[in-house]
Amino acid sequence: MELIVLGSGGPGADGRASTCFVLSLDGVPRILIDAGSGAFARLGEANVSLDQLGLILLTHLHIDHTCELPGIIKARAVSVGGPIIFHIFGPTGAGQFPSTKRFIDLLFDRQGGAFAYLADFSAPLTFAVGDVNAALQAGAQPQMLWKENDLRIDAIAGHHDDAPAIIYRVTYKGRSVTFSGDIDAAGLDNLRRIADGCDLLVFNTVVLDPPHSPAILYTLHTPPAKIGEVAAAAHAGGLLLTHLNRSIDENHDAVLASIRRNFTGPVTFAQDRLRVTP
Repeated sequence: MELIVLGSGGPGADGRASTCFVLSLDGVPRILIDAGSGAFARLGEANVSLDQLGLILLTHLHIDHTCELPGIIKARAVSVGGPIIFHIFGPTGAGQFPSTKRFIDLLFDRQGGAFAYLADFSAPLTFAVGDVNAALQAGAQPQMLWKENDLRIDAIAGHHDDAPAIIYRVTYKGRSVTFSGDIDAAGLDNLRRIADGCDLLVFNTVVLDPPHSPAILYTLHTPPAKIGEVAAAAHAGGLLLTHLNRSIDENHDAVLASIRRNFTGPVTFAQDRLRVTP
């Protein structure tokens, strides 16, 4: 299993693509996790084959995690000639956010989606969409979304203020990687539970320890001290810090020192096009 970081940034125009990853299994890119701004260009720069890229995991539906999805799907469609089935998972809806199924319908439905033309533009497309329960429940356990030979995908609700959010764990041939998505304090128990014993924990790292980031951001994200605590409690093999911004870039030493108070495993700051073996 190899993790390719296509986007290591967030919503700011900081010179990074926004959040996006590809997981390759036995050298074949199979799974797309989020699809943020700039990821389309990084996909080509990294020379990622689209031939077998058919599983898509969306942590939540913010723009910086989803806006490149139509372009990536079209690129796959024009790269092959036969029918394609995209299996897409993402959160249930709430408030201003549609469910993932409704979101995909708004983009691609043949009877009125924004990109309805794409259904038969190059290759016949089918979207098999699964809405994953994003409601926090005390003592919730991860649910299995996908099982195929040595590949298993599990999910549990995260928490990103009002945006329904999902945490994913992907396991292949005994190795596993967990994706926190954007997450605040309310979702950390679930993250610890699903990440327990994983080889790599991919943690979205946006804020400094209080009070060094705007207070509103702590209702959306997890500070470094808590990241270290969760990684240690989950017995994670390593940490990959991503969804980075200039504040994190300018304070690497402080961020790392804060995490190191509790977590002693390897810590890597993500960069676009980085490749990691969990």
